Formats: sequence, structure tokens, C-alpha cells
Amino acid sequence: MTRQTPERQRGVAAVEFAVVAVIFFMLFFGIVDILRALYICNILQEVTRRATALAVNTDFTDAAAMARVRMQAVFRTTPGVLAFADPISDDHVRIDYLQIPATANPVPIGTGLPASPQQNRINCTSNPNAANCIQLVRVRICLPGGASDVCDPVPYQPLASFVPFSFGLPSATTIARAETLGMPPGVPVPAGGG
Repeated sequence: MTRQTPERQRGVAAVEFAVVAVIFFMLFFGIVDILRALYICNILQEVTRRATALAVNTDFTDAAAMARVRMQAVFRTTPGVLAFADPISDDHVRIDYLQIPATANPVPIGTGLPASPQQNRINCTSNPNAANCIQLVRVRICLPGGASDVCDPVPYQPLASFVPFSFGLPSATTIARAETLGMPPGVPVPAGGG
């Protein structure tokens, strides 16, 4: 029977520790990444809810005001990334204005937006189903730069590159009825839609 020397036993213990440590850290970072993915999926719904609540009362013709809506939706006062949710930023918050045709489901208005909130009120008063009457506001989380009718999902980016964990984040859509759209209180709407 051969007896192992203490130096040799220390070498075996170091190898055993290295194998166990690799497995432990992979498991640890995998759990952290799964928890972070769940956090992001949950916070995206709150981001769209916040953006919708602000957008239904913000002048859609004011680019600076709309940028503030997007920043506030991701809990920021300056452009940037949502905390602990990289890559989601204010650039990923897409705000669409919808009309409700008489015979169809709501559809995006696209390039035919009214010239102002007052004009929208006139359009909707004269014909609620008009192509340029904003009745709903929809907010989604999409890749920036895509077509307005397509919402490409934002890919999840894991914290640790060795964790093979990737999927498209949900678009987390929120739709609300348009309210003032930034029209100041007490402004009369001209009769006849002039």
C-alpha cells in the first residue's frame, strides 16, 4: 500500500476545489442572470405604463416633451439606459398614436398626425372615426430604427458571457385612451373645424 505525501494531497485538493468552484460559479451566475431577466421582463411593463400615462397628456408635436416622456418612463432625467436592464434605454420606448376606424380594430395613424392637439380635438369632434383622429396611445418596447408597424424584440444581453442565455425581451405593450394630448385647459375648440 502506497501512502500519499502531504504535498501530493494538497495538489489533489486544489484540483478538486477548482472543479467545484467552476461549477459553483457557473451555477451562481446562471441564477443571477435568470433573476435579472425576470426583473427586466417585469420592469418593461412598468416602463410602458409610465410612458403611456405621460403620453396621453403630452403634446405629440413637441419633440422635447416627447423625449422627456421617454426618459421619465425609464426612470431617468437624461438620455440613457434603464438601471440594471442594459440594453433597454429611452430609445427603445416607442409611442404610437392610433385611430379607431368604424369597421376595424385600432390602427396606427402614421404620418397623417394632426397639426396640434387642438386640431386633433377638432378632427375627433367632427368625425371620431377619421383617419387623423387620435383616440388611443400605444407604447411598446422595440428595437429603435425599425419600421413603425413592426416591433422587433430587444435581445436580452446576459451579464456573464459564458452563460448561454439569450432570448428576445417582451414588447410589453400598454394602450390607453388619449386624454388632453397636451392641449392646455380652457382652450376653446373652434366650431366647424376651421
